[in-house]
Amino acid sequence: MRAVIISRPGGPEVLQESTVPEPVPGPDDLVLEVAAAGVNRADVLQREGSYPPPAGAPQWPGLEVSGTVVEVGSEVRGWAVGDEACALLSGGGYAERVRVSAGQALPAPAGIDLVDAAALPEAVCTAWSNLVDAGRLRAGEWVLVHGGSGGVGSIAVQLATALGARVATTAGGPERAALCATLGAELTVDHRAEDFTRSVRAATDGRGVDLVLDVLGAGALQRNLEALATGGRLVVIGLQRGRRAELDLGLLLSRRATVVGTTLRSRPAAEKTAIVAAVREHVWPMVDDGRLRPVVHARLPLAAAGDAHRMLERGEVFGKVLLVP
Repeated sequence: MRAVIISRPGGPEVLQESTVPEPVPGPDDLVLEVAAAGVNRADVLQREGSYPPPAGAPQWPGLEVSGTVVEVGSEVRGWAVGDEACALLSGGGYAERVRVSAGQALPAPAGIDLVDAAALPEAVCTAWSNLVDAGRLRAGEWVLVHGGSGGVGSIAVQLATALGARVATTAGGPERAALCATLGAELTVDHRAEDFTRSVRAATDGRGVDLVLDVLGAGALQRNLEALATGGRLVVIGLQRGRRAELDLGLLLSRRATVVGTTLRSRPAAEKTAIVAAVREHVWPMVDDGRLRPVVHARLPLAAAGDAHRMLERGEVFGKVLLVP
């Protein structure tokens, strides 16, 4: 089958079409004919050589897909050939077919185009597990979502809004900030022109936000802590502005704050299965009734994976770019 492999660590030009073996399902697996694969920043890091796939995962990138079930493992119940699904992967989505644990598959949502459904699994599972599980978000609280125009951020803004939170978000430029407002953000901050700490403290009458969902990492640590209310939680899920920073413990203590760091890809299969089950129970009804929708910037052919990465690195993508075999 066709897949897009990483020929060597480097720029987008190292993404090349190749022929790889067809996936073979284990007893607890499904094989999907891929309708589309989502493109994520983790794919860029893998391409550059700084984020290798977990043991046992395919070496080519791709953390989420949508498609049609073409094979069902002998121990799988509740799925049949011909079912439409979307799935969370540890890798291998940039291909014509994928193998996925049945516990990490979700039924394709009603009313959502099957191709566009590929924009949901990784972003929704990341947003749910970090806003609700790690971040303990409750209705009525303020949450600051960094990068509300990104793949995860655009879903996190919608999810937090649907959960009854008051949402602030950052984005690069007034146009992108305005688009975030259409997703439910009450406060949008153009991080190129405004200081988000000052903005959120002004919007909350000096109190600060209860939760920060952060993709920036080291470069925003101090300002994130300053943006927190007493008892606030900072959940770090990305390192776009560095890995190492000095932590002001006095500020942490005075805020009685919590700092949590999480990843999704490297979690054990049982944890991912539990997250997917929670998403199916709590978030999928929001997709079905329209409170949450995939945000798709562009659909590109599988062979144009390099162009998709260039778009992501230039910062022009709002939501997700999808690759269609």
